[in-house]
Amino acid sequence: MFQFLKSSYQKIKGALAKTRQALGARLASLFKAPWDEATFEHLEQILYEADLGTVCSAELVEEVRLFLKKNRDAALPDLLAFLREEALRRLSLPSKVHPRTPLQGDPLIILVVGVNGSGKTTSIAKLAHAYQKEGKKVLVAAGDTFRAAAIEQLTTWAERLGIDIVKSAPGSDPAAVAFDALTAAKARGIDVVLIDTAGRLQNKTDLMRELEKVTRVMTKVYPTAPHETLLVLDATTGQNAIDQATVFHSFTPLTGIILAKLDGSAKGGIVLAIYQKLGIPVRWVGVGEGIDDLMPFDATAYADALFSE
Repeated sequence: MFQFLKSSYQKIKGALAKTRQALGARLASLFKAPWDEATFEHLEQILYEADLGTVCSAELVEEVRLFLKKNRDAALPDLLAFLREEALRRLSLPSKVHPRTPLQGDPLIILVVGVNGSGKTTSIAKLAHAYQKEGKKVLVAAGDTFRAAAIEQLTTWAERLGIDIVKSAPGSDPAAVAFDALTAAKARGIDVVLIDTAGRLQNKTDLMRELEKVTRVMTKVYPTAPHETLLVLDATTGQNAIDQATVFHSFTPLTGIILAKLDGSAKGGIVLAIYQKLGIPVRWVGVGEGIDDLMPFDATAYADALFSE
């Protein structure tokens, strides 16, 4: 277990390398001279450009201002330690959303949403693999029937991982796919069901109706479904990720976020910005392209990796 935690920390630290290097260098440059009011203005800009968001950046600057006034001899390591603690404190605040618990004997049913190109289908495969490693019997449902490529991609992953898949022809009813998947799960003794969904935001009304129908149909098989609704966000899209989360959360209540491509972003502060605005926790982070590179989110490892020299 210790080796796993150490490996997880190293992967998260590696994924945040671009953010940490950019942030650390700018903070070091900013605080090498005696601080004044202009220093705090620049600090807010630095934090905002690391994608911590307007509100979070402004609040952190005020906290830093108070800290430095009380600790006038503080050096950069002291400041980074303070920022780590503040980041961790914010991520430790109670979540505004809560997943449901499956009834005894029922599978864990996870609805996965996200825009096209966010890494949704690949994240589903990685999530399936993570549950596989726990000894769970997994089934995936190719509910993004709008795109034939999504069905093909998920089928390829299912074959590679040796897991069950329920799918239908492109253009078919996604709700019917979800219903068939849950019916199959009940018959096959499945432990975890992962349901892919369409990711087009061009027509928000159609997407909302589709997600509502999928959810409604699922409850006919398992009344408490879905137990989790996870949104896949591309970390490299920055503040646009918050807009996506806001839109999807208004369509179907989210219980968590999968932050994909964290290793490709120089603005890893987006985790704090999302939690600050929506209170939706990041549950998984993509830290590489490998099948094992989806890690459970660890707030302590994240804060340490973000604000370290």
